Formats: sequence, C-alpha cells, structure tokens
Amino acid sequence: AIHPSSFRDPSGFIFLKDGVLYRQVNKNFKEDFDLFVQSGCYEQLVQKKWLLPHHIISENLTGSDDWYLTLQPEPVPFISYPYEWPFDMLKDAALLTLNILKESIRHGLILKDATPYNIQWHNYQLIFIDSLSFEKYNEAEPWVAYRQFCECFLSPLLLMHYNKQPMQQLSLAWPDGIPLAVTRSLLPFRSKLSLHTYLHIHLHARIAASNKQPGEKKGAFSRKKMLNLVASLELLIQKLTLSPQQSTWSAYYDEAGQRPDYLQSKKEIIGQWLSAEKDITTAADLGANDGAFSRLLAKHNIRTIAADFDPFCINTLYNSLKKETIINIQPVIIDLANPSPAIGVNNKEHSSFTSRLKVDMILALALIHHL
Repeated sequence: AIHPSSFRDPSGFIFLKDGVLYRQVNKNFKEDFDLFVQSGCYEQLVQKKWLLPHHIISENLTGSDDWYLTLQPEPVPFISYPYEWPFDMLKDAALLTLNILKESIRHGLILKDATPYNIQWHNYQLIFIDSLSFEKYNEAEPWVAYRQFCECFLSPLLLMHYNKQPMQQLSLAWPDGIPLAVTRSLLPFRSKLSLHTYLHIHLHARIAASNKQPGEKKGAFSRKKMLNLVASLELLIQKLTLSPQQSTWSAYYDEAGQRPDYLQSKKEIIGQWLSAEKDITTAADLGANDGAFSRLLAKHNIRTIAADFDPFCINTLYNSLKKETIINIQPVIIDLANPSPAIGVNNKEHSSFTSRLKVDMILALALIHHL
C-alpha cells in the first residue's frame, strides 16, 4: 500500500509490503539518485549519522512500470510531526537541514525540498529520512526549497523567539509552513532591525508578493552566493532562543520531591511493576513532565513515548536527552484533551497521535483527575 503522503514526490514513493516499509525510486530520478550514491554523498551523510541508512533491493516489489530501485530504510519506531516538537528540537532540525545542504553541495548535489517532515528523532538524535531529496546541483538556479525552509523552519522559530511563547499550534494550522506574509505581519517591528530576519522574512515576503524571484537570470546564483545564503540562515537560527519560563508544571517534581517518601515510593512501586512484567517492550508516559518516569521505563529497555502538553517541560526533557544519550525515549508535546489529529489530503497524510500510539503499556501518573 502506497503511503498517502507520497503523492507529492514524482521521484518515488513509500509503500508497505508484508508489514515492511520500503521506498521506490522511479526511473525519472535515476540520474540524480545514482549521482547521490556514486558521489559519496550518501555514504558521508550516513557516516555522520545525519541520514537514515537503507539497503538497496534490486527487485520490483510494486510491479510499477516506473520502477528503478527499491530501498529498504532502517525502521523508525515512532513518527512524530513538527507541531509536536519543542522549540529546540525544531531549531536543531533546521540546523541539521542546513548541514546536510552544505554537505550535498560539496558533492555536486542540492536539497530539492527542506521540510521538517523529512526529519525524525531516532536513537537520541535527529536524522534525515528522505533519500530522494537530493538532486544534481545547478549553479545557475536559486535554491528551489529556500522559501519552504523559511516558512517551515524560520517562521515558527522566529515567532516563538520574538514572542517568547511556544506556538506549535501555528505549525498545525499551516502544516506546509507558515506563509511569509503571515509571519511578517505577526513579527514585531524590531525584528526588521535584524539584518538576517529582514532579508529572509520581510524582504523575502515582499519579493514573493510581487511575484518576482531572486536570481532569475542564469548564472546569477553562484555557489558562493548559495553558501553565503546558508551561512546567513545558520547565523540567524543559532541566535534564536525560547527563554526558559516557570510554567505551571515545570517545577512539579521539585515540589513533589519535597514531600516525605512520595516520589521515591512512587518510583519503587512502578519499578516493581516493570520488573514483574517481562514482556513489555514499548510504553507511553502520558503527562511525562520532565521525564522522571520515562527514564525509569528506559532503564528497563522499554522504548518510551514521553508526552506532555507543557512545551517547556518537553523542551527541557529534549535537551537533557541529547546530553544523556538515552536512545529509547521520544519526547513529544501532546495535549491529551486535544491530541494531534489526522490531517492533510483526505486526512491521511499525517496520522493522529492516538493512531500512532501503539504500545504495550501506558503510564498516566497524576494525570487522569486533570482530564
């Protein structure tokens, strides 16, 4: 069965066969894909752990006349979406995309799309999952995915940076990227004082509205200009922050730890349950807060989805997981009173949170009475 989101890419598609996920490369993408592999770009990106590795299968599993190759990518156990990510995860995904773009340019290739949906959290790090996003680099053409990058990454990051508030719901409202004109209208006037913000959002929005495209003339967008563009984006994104705030629940475990025997006793009870249940391999910690009990699950080799509606808690958890290199915790921002719905064409492109939540056990500690 072809995945419903694959209709966007004529180069190939993702499909399921006998419960295994594959990606087909179509004949029209043969030249670009061969260059991607033969140039050493694929090998270099996999070695850096920036790109999800795959096995090439020389068998037409779909029977399609367009078939060139079949890829079997390393499986990603849980798929999350940008509107479920904390600020720093989206920021790191943007920087990873730019790093991959620079590496591809060194090998004579370029990213033809720049969407956060091409990135997933896997084995305690972000990784690019789309092997068909690389095409031959043409120095005479501007970066075709520049506007997409600005709308999908820069727009939400800048809005959160300047407003000092988590605004993941905007990415749910505009899953293909917050339009430049909208971002421009929502940013404060002082954002124009930042040269890079002015160039990539304010000026970019004005040019887009006038239907003029920068670098229309052949040869007008050299490799040097392209790398300068990337450097400008990197400088801007690296400076963006979401100031830590004392939210309603961000200090919950600090307070709970002061209650006599409360937190430790709770951990001991859960630990006893986990020791008794040997068959549990996956779990969801709903209302995970800063991940105290998610870590307890992880220590028992249980792959855990740590979900909480508080973006500051999940952002703290995400940053700590990067340092601790815990490979089996997936942090996501989920409001259980309004979980992520199924969206996209026919409501099938991006699955709902509840349909993705296929686990052996669910923890809902100190949560049910709130719902």
